[in-house]
Amino acid sequence: MVIKPNFFNKNTLLVAKKLLGKYLVRRLGKKEIALMITEVEAYDGHKDKASHASRGKTKRNYPMFGPAGHFYVYLTYGMHWMLNIVTGEKDYPAAILIRGVGNLNGPGKLTKFLKIDKRFNGKKAEKKTGLWFEDRGIKIKERDIKKAPRIGVLYAGPIWSKKHYRFLLKNIKNP
Repeated sequence: MVIKPNFFNKNTLLVAKKLLGKYLVRRLGKKEIALMITEVEAYDGHKDKASHASRGKTKRNYPMFGPAGHFYVYLTYGMHWMLNIVTGEKDYPAAILIRGVGNLNGPGKLTKFLKIDKRFNGKKAEKKTGLWFEDRGIKIKERDIKKAPRIGVLYAGPIWSKKHYRFLLKNIKNP
């Protein structure tokens, strides 16, 4: 079942945990690739010093301020595309970075494999765009989720860089 935008229009940390076990689906030509989401990171609001929105709205981060269920895709280190899904209310900048799907660990690896780039930035997660999320009935229990600090955000300072806003599946078989 395709996940609708209202799924994302909730608290970012809650949505991040609920995304684990859901599927990221990409249509490439006539082929569909569906991979279970196994790792995510949450970026929540203006005060989150690790978030691109902590310094206000810019040309780069404007999708974070948009409606829930839209993509925020940006280039990092001049070579890796990062796929995020916007969460929460419009004008409240929050998004979830998709860090791992299936056996692909690392946000750059998954965007390269799925051919995701800036063309998706600001677009709605739906079949029409060729990139969407599905719920295939897998139930993840709280005890199956590991919480950890986010990766690569030391610039955010000791408080924000140590927040356990990264969520991973523990020992779950990927069908």
